[in-house]
Amino acid sequence: MTHELVLLRHGQSQWNLENRFTGWVDVGLSPRGVEEARNAGIALKQENYRFDLALTSVLRRSIDTLTEVLQQLEQTDIPVRQDWDLNERHYGALQGLNKAEMSQIHGPEQVHKWRRGYAIRPPELTESEWRELQSDPKYAHLDAVPATESLADTYLRVVNYWKNSVATEILSEKKILIVAHGNSLRALVKFLDNISDDEITTLNIPTGIPLVYHLDADLSPIRHFYLADDATLERYITEVKSQSQSPKP
Repeated sequence: MTHELVLLRHGQSQWNLENRFTGWVDVGLSPRGVEEARNAGIALKQENYRFDLALTSVLRRSIDTLTEVLQQLEQTDIPVRQDWDLNERHYGALQGLNKAEMSQIHGPEQVHKWRRGYAIRPPELTESEWRELQSDPKYAHLDAVPATESLADTYLRVVNYWKNSVATEILSEKKILIVAHGNSLRALVKFLDNISDDEITTLNIPTGIPLVYHLDADLSPIRHFYLADDATLERYITEVKSQSQSPKP
């Protein structure tokens, strides 16, 4: 028995375009992001993918991407579940700040640690910012929302969600589409492919390109691949890599 799972990072958001740390700020898609979501749906339709269930975060850039994909697939009638466990990593006090400007202020090495260090948390939200987030209805069921997160923190919640919710659905032979974020998907890929803490710091997941996994009966990966040609994939990954670089003088 082979199980199929499709992962998709949301299309480019407005703050991806502006090179800002986004995290849990509920930013919408850029025009390019809408087009990327549409193209992802078209690519999946051309390969005759059909799904029984779609999972996404509670952030609208992910929700809107999923909506566009399902419209292109003509599968808007399938169940959709939103869960905060699939949210992007919480970037704390960095949220809203420009990555390149932060590199100029704090140095590229420090910003790289904040972005890529596996267990390094950015500075926390202020008390007032944290209380505002805590009052958001999307998180009313939580005992407390985080004030910042490392990728290690994100990994724990994503893997917990996988084990408690996703794995059971896949083992029941449902075909699942997960639309989420760069870091929540990196966390899941780390788990699925057993990537080390050091190696995960160099992994980049492009926006808007479906990542297909074939899993065995134990949900261990047999193989995975992107639905894109090599040139397109390389261009998108290069863009992700360059986001923390300081602007040229």
